[in-house]
Amino acid sequence: MRLALYQPDIPQNMGAAIRLCACLGAALDVIEPCGFPLTDASLKRAALDYGDKANVVRHASLAAFRSAPERQGGRLVLVETDGAVSFQDFSFSTGDTLVLGRESAGSPGELYQAAEASVRVPMVRGVRSLNVITAGAIVLTEAMRQTGAWEKF
Repeated sequence: MRLALYQPDIPQNMGAAIRLCACLGAALDVIEPCGFPLTDASLKRAALDYGDKANVVRHASLAAFRSAPERQGGRLVLVETDGAVSFQDFSFSTGDTLVLGRESAGSPGELYQAAEASVRVPMVRGVRSLNVITAGAIVLTEAMRQTGAWEKF
């Protein structure tokens, strides 16, 4: 199971994603360019003390991400507020990569086109959205439950 951030804007969210993935044993893909300078030092700072426990892979573009060897064989599942189905009604597979769009702009058309599926986290009426990493954590934990990943701890 993998989690991917598409052109993240907020360094603190990347730090939260690194920590989430380190704690849950999921790989994290970062699809650049980012909305902040992503240097080795800034990545280490964002990761805090979880950097050595996380599997973070950087990709120069969406095309590079899609063709990466570690991505072969699994589906891209877009997590968006307008996803086609509720995450609880989706059947996840171990090779899936959950893709989160930009915090400031959501997911562009190219990301929707690249995804084989899209899911949403149901919310009460009148609210706009969850924090992107919070939404990713909710969906990732359900995907792990469905695929038996929790049993490996």
